[in-house]
Amino acid sequence: MNKVTGYCMAALITMSACSEKQDSSDNSKVIKKAQIEVKDGLLTPEVLNSFGRVSDMQVSPDGKTVLYGVSYVSIPENKSNRELFKISIDGKDKVQLTETAFSEHNARWMKDGKRIAYISSQSGSAQLWIMDSDGLNAKQITNEEGGITGFAFSPDESKVLLIKNIKFGERASDIYPDLPKATGRVVDDLMYKHWDEWVESIPHPFIGEFDGNGVSNVYDILAGEPYECPTKPHGGIEQLAWSPDSKKVAYSCRKKTGMAYSVSTNTDIYLYDLESKRTDNLTDGMMGYDTNPAFSPDGSQLAFLSMERDGYESDKKRLFVIDLNSNNKQYLTESHDYNAEDYIWEKSGKDIIMVSCRNAVTHLWNVNVATKAIRQITDGVYDYEAVAQTANGLIGMRHSMSKPNEIYAINTSNGEATELTFENVDILKQLKLGKVEERWIETTDKKQMLTWVIYPPNFDSTKVYPAILYCQGGPQSTVSQFFSYRWNMQLMAANGYIVVAPNRRGLPGFGQEWLEQISGDYGGQNMKDYLSAIDAVAKESYVDANRLGAVGASYGGFSVYWLAGNHNKRFKAFIAHAGIFNLEQQFLETEEMWFAYWDMGGPYWDKENATAMRTFANSPHRFVDKWDTPILVSHGELDYRILASQGMSAFNAAKLRGIPAEMVVFPDENHWIAQPQNSVLWQRRFFNWLDKWLK
Repeated sequence: MNKVTGYCMAALITMSACSEKQDSSDNSKVIKKAQIEVKDGLLTPEVLNSFGRVSDMQVSPDGKTVLYGVSYVSIPENKSNRELFKISIDGKDKVQLTETAFSEHNARWMKDGKRIAYISSQSGSAQLWIMDSDGLNAKQITNEEGGITGFAFSPDESKVLLIKNIKFGERASDIYPDLPKATGRVVDDLMYKHWDEWVESIPHPFIGEFDGNGVSNVYDILAGEPYECPTKPHGGIEQLAWSPDSKKVAYSCRKKTGMAYSVSTNTDIYLYDLESKRTDNLTDGMMGYDTNPAFSPDGSQLAFLSMERDGYESDKKRLFVIDLNSNNKQYLTESHDYNAEDYIWEKSGKDIIMVSCRNAVTHLWNVNVATKAIRQITDGVYDYEAVAQTANGLIGMRHSMSKPNEIYAINTSNGEATELTFENVDILKQLKLGKVEERWIETTDKKQMLTWVIYPPNFDSTKVYPAILYCQGGPQSTVSQFFSYRWNMQLMAANGYIVVAPNRRGLPGFGQEWLEQISGDYGGQNMKDYLSAIDAVAKESYVDANRLGAVGASYGGFSVYWLAGNHNKRFKAFIAHAGIFNLEQQFLETEEMWFAYWDMGGPYWDKENATAMRTFANSPHRFVDKWDTPILVSHGELDYRILASQGMSAFNAAKLRGIPAEMVVFPDENHWIAQPQNSVLWQRRFFNWLDKWLK
């Protein structure tokens, strides 16, 4: 349910394929979990890619069994594959449901608990399939042209929502039929590309009738409307919801196109009546993102997430409930100065269980709908990313810097959690992991900043170590207890580095004042916060202040480029991935113009705009004359959030200045590095560069 924002987005699992249960020995392309021996107990890129990646837990109708998926990576095959599993809520009965060359996605229980629906591309395009709950008797039930990307059955299972892509805009051959092979694109409005694709199709929700065996009479509920639903680039079925009586669908949609779309985040919640075909806007006048609707168990209320201000995509995520009879709206989390990241209705409808990050750890909270009272349920140094109800309590999916996702049963009275899945216990028990320490460091304006310090395995305080400053992306994305397959703190520590990861100004989880300070202040207080963190840790006897590096991606890459011209010789090596080098260039190159307008304060040609002038005066490219430190630059050429020209410009500038520099360009990657062999290549060059200059 998360709305990921800004220049640095969290990784999503790629939609792939699935199939019925089969013998893996009949298919050499089946990707199984890697069996790996960990040399010297140290985490490596190869070991990191051998973890099973747990996601998308779904509780059976009787509340006794959990359905979930696990993705496995093969470096030699340069691909990943996702299989389905189920496990009883006591953790004693685990069954692998699929073992195929196709990834199974979006798996959901049917209401009788005897069948499971999921998406597979076994037939050549992604279609809806159903199998028995033991993984047998799989059957394809849709044959939609172009395939589907998501689905949701109505509660009575008489109908099903399907997400399909439809054509958007004209092609050259539409304008000139005598030029069918012309490849040129004719562009006359924004937004013409998004994330990593040219916008030539958009998603629409369709409804079809389901008779238990197949889907028929499929129609587009936004027929004739040129609006995307769900919202690109990463919105999914969580942006649509069936009413309990199966008569209505709530959906989130930004009903704008072109330039109006490009400069606005005004997304509303609409209610579609299947019988009358009438659509009502439930959040008209609410000007920011309104997303992720969910009906109360009795259907009388609708919860949703809402941001207040148009154009500010990192605004506070507020939890709202609307009474569908009176249209009265309640702001449930007004007293809670932190984001509502995810939520579910409690079965009685009296409470909502919310996922929210506070002080760089993400936990489960109980929100009473009537009184708006908020109570924290879980506690500890880790992050919950999802929650669901079982017959007797809750289950949650959580991770930390030292452990990837696993599923836990949660006691709602005391918050105690019991691990159920143990997907990666065989690898974790072989690893020596570094200590993760929470430190509060004073900033230049006398505030306290939470900074994670991650120590190498077998750390010895009598020895001296090089240290890395980790610069976070977003820019408004918490340095919480995340477990990353690219920017993994334990992997950095395993290579002999002390990692310093500050929650500098501009990050959520520390209240709105802390979050919003960064807007219009790129290169300002948040850079001072970085230096406060590394300076404080560098004073320790076990840190070599002459062997410090700074690394980061996206806004973290911007931070590295900025520090390269303003670090006063603190650092001996830099690494920037997908970073902004030239803010004026970025203002006109990025696809989501609302972000550039809000965070930069306005266009660089508005000379009367003091905020914009201050922002652009702090662009990293203006300080290249002060660069004096080796730098590694990396970028993906499919990155339309921050174009690869930014990285190439930074690399060229360094070389022209005579500064040792290296560039790694990925022609087939976007803002992330997702393909297994590219990921390993990136990690090898990453540590090769740091070792060269810091060891």
